[in-house]
Amino acid sequence: MRASWRLLAPLVVGVIFLVAWEAVVRIEDIPVYVLPGPLVVAETLWRDGASLFGSLLVTLRITAAALAAAAVLGGLIAILFARSRLLEISLFPYAVILQVTPIVAIAPLIIIWVQNTFLALLLCAWLVAFFPIVANTTLGLNSADRNLVELFRLYGATGWQALLLLRLPAALPYFLGGLRISGGLALIGAVVAEFVAGTGGTETGLAFRILEAGYRLQIPRLFAALVLLSFAGVAIYWVLSLVSWLVLRRWHESALPRDE
Repeated sequence: MRASWRLLAPLVVGVIFLVAWEAVVRIEDIPVYVLPGPLVVAETLWRDGASLFGSLLVTLRITAAALAAAAVLGGLIAILFARSRLLEISLFPYAVILQVTPIVAIAPLIIIWVQNTFLALLLCAWLVAFFPIVANTTLGLNSADRNLVELFRLYGATGWQALLLLRLPAALPYFLGGLRISGGLALIGAVVAEFVAGTGGTETGLAFRILEAGYRLQIPRLFAALVLLSFAGVAIYWVLSLVSWLVLRRWHESALPRDE
């Protein structure tokens, strides 16, 4: 499939959806405080975009910090798991427990225990984002070709040499795949943490703007904030996908061009 169709097809679907949405709102005469049309949302985004974008930057700062911490700590934890099977068996179930525990349930406790608001929000977002990196990287480290592993042993390579020269390159596509997943999860974690914290003032995140608009029945402003969050999530995914492609494009099958 040509690259133009990859861009054109989703745009056509999006335009059809927006036109249908606007038509339903106008035909049914739905009030804007119930469901605003796309044109009203776009007008609100144009009018209030500066303040909403400033709040989005606050949320993105938490997201970026949480994703960086998840990448570094998650990668190190995965390496420890790969180096010690006993350590993996002992600790991996607790990583699963943290992943399946709803962040909305533990975020209030974290915000109470951690006095610094930014660190509390960062920790909440990190708890959501770190598991895909740990799980994917651990899988990648354990998926190195067994024949190559035996070849390294035959030539007397140490465990660290095998890790650096064989296991880490083999795990890199898995790590980057987990990073793409964690990018969206870090944004979700930051938004949920901001919902729970309800922080206002100069360091107001976009989640608080959504709450504020809902309380005041400013539904077009709420939708405008949601649009910004959606675009931010898509942008994070595509940036991380681009990074993955740039890293893997010369040597890994997943990034090589395919005949379609």
